[in-house]
Amino acid sequence: MSGEKDLDTLLKSMKPKHNLGDYVFCKTQNLEKINLSHIIMTFKEDESLTIIAEKHIADQLNLDYSYVASWITLTVHSSLEAVGLTAAFSNALSKHGISCNVVAAFYHDHIFVDKKDTERAMEVLNEFSK
Repeated sequence: MSGEKDLDTLLKSMKPKHNLGDYVFCKTQNLEKINLSHIIMTFKEDESLTIIAEKHIADQLNLDYSYVASWITLTVHSSLEAVGLTAAFSNALSKHGISCNVVAAFYHDHIFVDKKDTERAMEVLNEFSK
């Protein structure tokens, strides 16, 4: 299954889901002492490894973070080749003063927004399906 590519279909059927919890972006130089089953995502950058994890996991590991986010999943299976989806929802969120950090995974797009913006972000994203 390669996922949906049609932008109109994607926008009307993205069905955002708020994953409960507090999520943070951290950095580390290695993953030796970190149980990867507790980590949402890792990404290797030149400067360090970026980790997205639940805040309580980062606190247990004494990892630094400065941004506490909510995690919203677009439940539509979007193709990695789809054009315009990220631009459409990020532009809509931007118009409401909502910053978003996006992770595109194999099946879904995942959006991290500031905790204080969760409810409004869900409202903005749900507008696409009306």
